[in-house]
Amino acid sequence: ELLRRLASWLLTGAEEGQLTLLHLIGRLWERHGREDVALAALLLANLDHASLGSNPWQVLASSTREVEPAEALLLSIEELLRAGREIPSDEVLIGWCRARSVDGHLAILVSHAGLLKGQVPSEGVFDALATVEIPVEDSLLGRIMQRMSEVRA
Repeated sequence: ELLRRLASWLLTGAEEGQLTLLHLIGRLWERHGREDVALAALLLANLDHASLGSNPWQVLASSTREVEPAEALLLSIEELLRAGREIPSDEVLIGWCRARSVDGHLAILVSHAGLLKGQVPSEGVFDALATVEIPVEDSLLGRIMQRMSEVRA
């Protein structure tokens, strides 16, 4: 709750400094503490991306490192959806599947979140998700992909 109030205060006081807050998101992800990622997610979800000429989903993808805990990705996805952001386009999701592993994992989590909101991925997205390599020890992504394949069937 304190982080929500802090984010609200930053956003309210930064009408002309939104670009600074956009850059802060990347720096918070670099620090990568739990509170850093949570604050980054809140800022990311609530910035006026239209006036900044940015896309919150692309900002998220570009902020991530080669390996990210699912919790950090899920927190950002949850905040973006809570703020009313649309699921990324099929082209973006498919592009993520063809990029770094972490981007493919982001595509899986975002697609699953969309599915929970009633947005069934297209066949092209399903096909691309099926190409994403999931580490054997990652039971969360494995379970999500299993559920996604059941929906597809």
